[in-house]
Amino acid sequence: MEQVIQYSESELILLLSQRNEAAFSYLYDHYSGALYTSILTIVGDQEAAADTLQEVFIKIFRQIESYDSSKGRLYTWMLNIARNAAIDTTRSKGFQKTKQNQELSENVYDLAGSAEIKSDDIGLRKLVHGLRPEWRVLVELSYFEGYTQDEIAKMLDIPLGTVKTRLRAALKELHKLIKE
Repeated sequence: MEQVIQYSESELILLLSQRNEAAFSYLYDHYSGALYTSILTIVGDQEAAADTLQEVFIKIFRQIESYDSSKGRLYTWMLNIARNAAIDTTRSKGFQKTKQNQELSENVYDLAGSAEIKSDDIGLRKLVHGLRPEWRVLVELSYFEGYTQDEIAKMLDIPLGTVKTRLRAALKELHKLIKE
């Protein structure tokens, strides 16, 4: 049976600043899903989001010394890097050209005859995107990515009760937005 390693945020930061490969693997394993979801929400293209995610982790690895715990949590710092990288990706000329040159047939045949209602089709993702960042990431991980509340708590290194409270608040806010 393989032993599962858990790091506190301060231990993880120390090991990352020492360029510890196991710590970096741990960071990737525990945070890549959440960061990818945030990037994909902005970029809207899976391949571009995956490429951007790789760039984000390289940037995190190179700039870990610039992280300041007095300004916020490690996850928040990484999320800002991911968000900025995603925005940069959408502004890049290469990305703009691929969007302009995308063939119509790519989506037409996927949607033809589909009776399934997707969350994007009813504007749910747009509503979720309007939530507070700390709520949005929880809703995305829970409802769009399929993570359990316990998994989310471990992934984001926050108490399970906090995850439940924030999700409840986010769902109440979504309910209000849907009624408007």
